[in-house]
Amino acid sequence: MAALEQAVLTWAHLVSACVWVGGSIFIGAVLSPLLRRVAPTQEERMRLMILVGRRFNYFAVPALAVLVGTGLYSSHALLARPDLLAASSYGGYLALKVVLVAALVAAYGVHVWLVRGSVEARVMSGAVAGAELARLRKRIIILGEATVVISVAVLFLAALLDAGA
Repeated sequence: MAALEQAVLTWAHLVSACVWVGGSIFIGAVLSPLLRRVAPTQEERMRLMILVGRRFNYFAVPALAVLVGTGLYSSHALLARPDLLAASSYGGYLALKVVLVAALVAAYGVHVWLVRGSVEARVMSGAVAGAELARLRKRIIILGEATVVISVAVLFLAALLDAGA
């Protein structure tokens, strides 16, 4: 691969990681605690988080697609050779990274499915309240936290791979 091609590929991968991981951490560590202070009810906080989540998805979904695509493209030669994956710590870390990315995509998919259009409409209209809202909120939080933890673990594996571990 030519140096310019590699640089563009790495740049796209890094920018997408910034959008995906940075945005996810911002939502959980900055926005969510702030909403507890400015939105008086759980219902109002849930509606605001759904709106933010929908807007974030316009950036997050393409970023995740670019991350997966550039990651697979960059490592396809090694991934095509299971014998090479098993022969080194680098291959093992790469295989683990692929497994974690698959888990990340699955967790994110379920997270988005939980707030699909019909559920979103019910929440926005106030038709979801009480125990049902609390259960939905708990599931969304657990999946959101899992997504962030897995994303950070994938970043650590990327650092190990970059270091040649």
